[in-house]
Order: sequence, then C-alpha cells, then structure tokens
Amino acid sequence: MDLGLKNRVALVAASSKGLGKAIARGFAEEGAKLVLCARGEETLKNTAKEIESATGAEILAMAVDVTQQDQVKRLVDQAISRFGRIDILVNNAGGPPAGAFLDHNPEVWEKSFHLTFMSTVYLCYAVIPHMQRQKWGRIITITSVTVKQPVDGLITSNALRSGVTGLTKTLANELAKDNILVNNVCPGYIQTDRFMEVMEARAKKQGSPIEEVIASIEKTIPLGRVGQPKEFADMVVFLASERANYITGTNIQIDGGVVKSLL
Repeated sequence: MDLGLKNRVALVAASSKGLGKAIARGFAEEGAKLVLCARGEETLKNTAKEIESATGAEILAMAVDVTQQDQVKRLVDQAISRFGRIDILVNNAGGPPAGAFLDHNPEVWEKSFHLTFMSTVYLCYAVIPHMQRQKWGRIITITSVTVKQPVDGLITSNALRSGVTGLTKTLANELAKDNILVNNVCPGYIQTDRFMEVMEARAKKQGSPIEEVIASIEKTIPLGRVGQPKEFADMVVFLASERANYITGTNIQIDGGVVKSLL
C-alpha cells in the first residue's frame, strides 16, 4: 500500500532512541525526509547515521531540549530553511518520573509539566503556522494508556498526559478547517528504555527481581507479551499518511489489549 509519504517532511521529537527512533525509521522507510531532535547529541547523530545508511533518507538532526521554546523555534527555523516545509509533527518526550504523589516534591511536578505538557505546546506553536499556510498537516502526540486507564505509581504521567489529551483534542477541532489532522497514540507496555526504568522502579519498591515484575505485567496483557517499538511506530506512520484522511481527534492505544475500558 502506498501511504503517500514520499518526500513529506516529518519532525520527530525525542527520536534518538525508543519509540521516537522507531517512528523516524518508519517514516524514512516510506520515503519521508526527517527532522530529528533529542537532548543527547552523540546518540542522536548515531541514530541519524544508522537510519540514513539503512534507508537513504535525507535527515536534519539537531540536539534540542524541547522544554526550551527558543531551542524548539531554532529547530523549526532550520527545518524550514533546509526543506521548505514541515508536513508531520510527532510530539514526543521522555516520560515523567515514576512514583506516588508524596514521592514527588513541587519541583518535580514543575519539571514534569514542562517536559510533558509545555514541550507539546512549544512544538505546536512553532509548526502549526507553516502547516496552515500549506493547508496540510499531521500532528501526532505520543501520550500513554494512562490517559484511558491510570496506572498505579505513575501519578505524574496520569495527570499531565491527560492535560495533553485535552489540548490536542481541542486543537483537532480548531485546525480541521486547515486540513490539519491531530491525533494521539497511546502506548501500553512497549519494550523501551522507559519501560525498563518503570519496571526497575517497581521491582525496587516491591523487593522483587525485575524478571518477576515483567512476567506479572505480561499476565495482564491479553496478547501475553510486551509490545515492540516497530509495532507502535506502524500506527503513527499510518496516521500521518494519505490513507488516514478522515481520522482526527482520536486517542488510539497500542497496548496488546491491556486497557479494559470501552472508550
């Protein structure tokens, strides 16, 4: 199936590893040009070289802290200078720290707010005017199944990602007239560094081996296993494509069936 992504320009935040890297690779395999960013410059450069070598994609990679509006603006300005347009924005950032409410002081909450919520605001502010001028765009935000079913021990994610969902649902309504589609994709348990961090924190709290903790998680997943980054990336790539022209304002979980709610 031709997804119509050849020569589209996709900006993928936090794309040096994990879900962001898998998404960037998926776009590159469909012939898109890439704008990649992450805080760690060396890992980002290695990822860009790896994807370029494997796919031949044209890539702009910049070390950026997405909690800093000036850095986000500079990234988008460089992307427009290089490619002339941005068609796809994938909002993504490292997850806020695991823990219960009293585990976090107000400073942790403030830092988590900027990482999870304001990074999405900054990226959207920088990109949306360009999409409006071209009357075409896709904004896809990586949230979490916590927006549908809160997870114990992830109170910052439960709270802040729900705020992001309200923001992007409203943007979907505001931007539909400009042919800009806005959707959220909600990962469940996917085999990434972030997943392992959460599992390690849970194992430490329970005093159990991490293998036992992961096994107990897999028992809650109807498919009986943790997902792989590519399985998640495939949905993001589809939502950015010409084949998803009538999908906007949705929250789609990729979770092996772990969310039990009807919506």
